[in-house]
Amino acid sequence: MPLRLAGVVRESIVDGPGFRFVVFVQGCPHHCPSCHNPQSHDFAGGYDCDPQRILDEIDKNPLLSGVTFSGGEPFCQPEALCGLAREVKARGLGLMTYSGYTYEELLDLAKERPAVGELLELCDYLVDGRFVLAERDLTLQFRGSRNQRIVDLAATRREGEVVTTEL
Repeated sequence: MPLRLAGVVRESIVDGPGFRFVVFVQGCPHHCPSCHNPQSHDFAGGYDCDPQRILDEIDKNPLLSGVTFSGGEPFCQPEALCGLAREVKARGLGLMTYSGYTYEELLDLAKERPAVGELLELCDYLVDGRFVLAERDLTLQFRGSRNQRIVDLAATRREGEVVTTEL
């Protein structure tokens, strides 16, 4: 199943812990004012990409510690991202996903769209919540506004409540 992409960054140290490959999906329903990636909002924009092309690029770099899904809104394409996420995890790489939805909103979405829940299960960390310009904070690591959380998904599943981290 092809992914609709805004683009990729092959080497990043600002989109999650360690040295990462970043997949920016195309399409976002949130339209947060002053979004860092407004070009990724239009669902008709970007380009289609076979996930195998992304995996081939990931495989070229033995220094990668993880992959990040960003956007756009990754949870608008959970079916296509689940296959890619399974392959990322099979390679022993960490997986972080950014979403304008909160973790709780994603759990609700998963009731209607099971791939949302599957993608959450495959992720190690989730940066959740819409960017809020009034809460912008340039000192925060891996997020843009104070309302956004870095959710440790393994700890959250284990504890049965949201566990946040600063990584």
